[in-house]
Amino acid sequence: MEFISKEKTYEIIEVCLLAGKIMLRNGAETYRVEDTMTRIANAYGVEYSDSFVTPTGIIFSLEGLEPTKTKLIRIIERTTNLEKVTKVNDVSRKICAGGLSIEEAYTLLTKIEEEKKTYTDWMQVLAGAIASGCFLIMFQGVWGDFLPAVIAGGTGLLCSIYFHRVIQIKFFAEFVAAFLVGLIAFAAVYLGLGKEVDKIIIGSVMPLVPGLLITNAVRDLMAGHLVSGISKGAEAFLTAFAIGSGIAVSFVLL
Repeated sequence: MEFISKEKTYEIIEVCLLAGKIMLRNGAETYRVEDTMTRIANAYGVEYSDSFVTPTGIIFSLEGLEPTKTKLIRIIERTTNLEKVTKVNDVSRKICAGGLSIEEAYTLLTKIEEEKKTYTDWMQVLAGAIASGCFLIMFQGVWGDFLPAVIAGGTGLLCSIYFHRVIQIKFFAEFVAAFLVGLIAFAAVYLGLGKEVDKIIIGSVMPLVPGLLITNAVRDLMAGHLVSGISKGAEAFLTAFAIGSGIAVSFVLL
């Protein structure tokens, strides 16, 4: 391995960790995060690197000619923004092709991290509302229930986003959102605006279902990342349990 100064080694660590942090925060699989960090390190001349990634943290170190520090970063907020994951992958490919220096890569990754949401909250709510109505039809619901499903699904997603910001407990936000979906569905049927309460509820809760989380849990398990796969599966199970509990409570009360 070519000589790499201690300062450059630390710069490589920062670039690798920044890339991994962006990917993990925005919905990438654990094994993909580790693979990207390893490839970036190799592209900058570091033959051996060690990383340990979980949904809540990244531990990363490089093996150089002299001992280097091992750095840990915590991941608290996680969301779904696959566009950022794609952009980090593009930067990684350019690094591997030898087209970016360490400074240029760090600058590009910093810009990606600081980018605001591609879609505003209201656009997400609108998309979730329309998707709820489409899911209703997909589950063989009647067109007369399309509007109630749109209203219930959009309101539930809006409630989930709002409560998650007020109280940093995902379980509580999902529970309240599902409970509200159940109330609106029952109210729509009671007032004669809807016909099949079960189909309205099924379509309306779909935007709340942790589909990406379940997919990533399975893919991590298949890739041999047992800790991450099990923890993501547990998180998905708790989210599904919160949704089911909210609907069940609305059934009991009404």
